[in-house]
This record gives sequence, C-alpha cells and structure tokens, in this order.
Amino acid sequence: MLTWVVAAAGFLSGGMLLFFSDKIFDRLNNSVFSAKDKKSGGLKRCMMLVFSITLHNIPEGLAVGVAFGSLHHNLEGATLPAACLLALGIGLQNFPEGSAVSLPLRREGLSAPKSFFWGQLSGMVEPVAGVLGACLAIHARQILPFLLAFAAGAMIYVVVEELIPESQAGTKPQVMALFTLVGFSVMMVLDISLG
Repeated sequence: MLTWVVAAAGFLSGGMLLFFSDKIFDRLNNSVFSAKDKKSGGLKRCMMLVFSITLHNIPEGLAVGVAFGSLHHNLEGATLPAACLLALGIGLQNFPEGSAVSLPLRREGLSAPKSFFWGQLSGMVEPVAGVLGACLAIHARQILPFLLAFAAGAMIYVVVEELIPESQAGTKPQVMALFTLVGFSVMMVLDISLG
C-alpha cells in the first residue's frame, strides 16, 4: 500500500475519533457538569486534552518498544543507539505533555496532587504499550505508521479545535503566535538532531 495512503488514513482516523469524542463530551457537558463548568467549557477542554494525549502516548510507547524489540529479532536497520535516541526524544517531549494535562486541570480547580496524578496517568499507557511493542515487534512494525499518523490526527484536532482559539482569546495573541513558532522550532530541531 502507498505510504501516503496509510499516513492520510491514520491522520484522518485520529481526527475523526476526536471529532466524535468531542460530540460525546458535549453531551456529558450538558448532562453532568454544573452551569459554571458548562459556561467556561474548561472541563470539556481538559477532558479532550487528557483523552488525546493519553491516546497519542500509545503509538509512542509502541514505537519505543518496537525499536528495542527489533534489536532482539536482529531486524535490518535496528541499532541500540537509534533505539536509545528514540526513547530519549519521546521521553523529553513527555515533560511538556504531562504539563499540558496537569496545568489546565489545576487551572480548572483540581488540587495540585490530583492534577499531577492525572498528568502522570495520561502517560502510564506509554510503558505498557512499549512492552507490548517489544513483544510484538515484527507485527507492530507494520501497523506503526498508521498508529503514529492516527495519534498526530488526534492531537492536531485538539490543538486546532480547542487550544489555538483559547490562545488567541488573551490580550496578546501575537505573543502566543510567536511562542507557538518557537515551540514548533524546538520540536523540529529535536526531531532532526535526534533523528
């Protein structure tokens, strides 16, 4: 199958899952949350963020597991430095992801320990997926491109639907746009340098 078809199908599938999840969270927002929560939309936004980050941690864990599992199976192109660099790169970007879960929850009124707990819990799927990826390295390699594109689609949906509009609602949207560019630049440099 053409690689672009797999990437596009995965990306659109991830976005569609979040689209339908958004509709479910809207219904929850209307039936479960208080009037104050409904008005701010903050809890719904937090739920979407927690869900999407947790969801996208699964293929990341699989990717690290597959990298190390490929070493065990002596698959072509598998090297220890590459597997370690992949694990390091994903580990580094997990710090801002944990903050992206914990800080909005804290802002919405959750205690610091609970916010920290949910931030950590969103990342707990990653080591589990890593072990699964290592055990199923040969099979998981074939579905990994789809899963990574799926995770990207889910994250882009949340960023475009929830985070970008919120960042532009402040008093200095231009500053937020510049910091967004800086963030993308840092991730690009890390991606290229850690390969």
